[in-house]
Amino acid sequence: MIENKITFDLFVRGLLVAILIVGVFMLVRYLSAVLLPFFVAWLLAYLLYPIVRFVQYKMHVRSRALSIIITIIFVIAVITGICYLIFPPMAEQFQRLGTLATKYIQTHTQVQDIPKTVTEWIQGNQLEIEKFFKSKDFSDGLKTVMPQIFNFLSQTANVIISIIASLITLLYMFFILLDYEYLTDNWIKIFPKKSRPFWQELAKDAERELSNYIRGQGLVALTMGILFCIGFTIIGFPMAIGLGILIGIMDLVPYLHTLALVPTVFLALLKAADTGQNFWVILASALAVFAIVQVLIDMVVTPKIMGKAMGLNPAILLLSLSIWGTLLGFIGLIIALPLTTLLIAYYQRYVTKEDENAVVAEKKKAET
Repeated sequence: MIENKITFDLFVRGLLVAILIVGVFMLVRYLSAVLLPFFVAWLLAYLLYPIVRFVQYKMHVRSRALSIIITIIFVIAVITGICYLIFPPMAEQFQRLGTLATKYIQTHTQVQDIPKTVTEWIQGNQLEIEKFFKSKDFSDGLKTVMPQIFNFLSQTANVIISIIASLITLLYMFFILLDYEYLTDNWIKIFPKKSRPFWQELAKDAERELSNYIRGQGLVALTMGILFCIGFTIIGFPMAIGLGILIGIMDLVPYLHTLALVPTVFLALLKAADTGQNFWVILASALAVFAIVQVLIDMVVTPKIMGKAMGLNPAILLLSLSIWGTLLGFIGLIIALPLTTLLIAYYQRYVTKEDENAVVAEKKKAET
């Protein structure tokens, strides 16, 4: 076996490559706010491209631009239909909860006109209220609250900026889909010819792992939604089907479905007020459904589906989720599986060179 000696020239080249990688990483991080809409648009274009091709070639729509518009309208219609199935019934349930709360207050406090009662209380305690507003405690509290108000205003501004960015993302997506084949076939030309094979292999592996991940995570989310629909229906929980669908959609981003605990608490309050049952018993039964489904998903469904889709052992899969989640938080949970699979693939290709060894073994087998 011939060992490669590390010369000064090789060392300098390696150092320059490392500096270049760090520089590119810092530049991407600095321009992340600008680049994020473009990368999101590319991901959306990747997801919508099969539908655009179907519309253009199977439905015989000659114009690619018209095919893209039809696809966008179709996707928006589907999303609107799902929202119509979930949010209006939920808003109706919350309105009903407010009505029941008002009725409860009127029954147990003998107060029939709540706004009038509040106005009379303010007029009767006007001096105490003015004294409180002039007190030191109120001024100290105001100093504490004001930064939070400014923080809220800045978050509102960020939401507005995000909406504008989403419009830019849609514009990016439209133009990417317009020349999708040309872009996917010719992007490799930005690299020198010597390094193109490496980048082509990297792109193929990334596309394969991304496709496997999206397909696997979609199946996991579908399974979770079905399990929640069944569980909530068994315990007679309000909006069982709608809440289950909402949780399944939220799980397209791993662990985002935990935010569904908020409407779950409100719906448990509604059922308690409507039926007279103990609120804590209802909430405990709903949390039990959450716990059982989560255990089934984490211990059975995710290892089986994602392990098969990503080619990972269930133990490695769970370990990768733990490690990347600890390192990068919520984003780490999203990228854990495709990134781990990609790293393992390149470790086997360039470090252990298992692919080359397999080819050599096959040639020897053929010769014998």
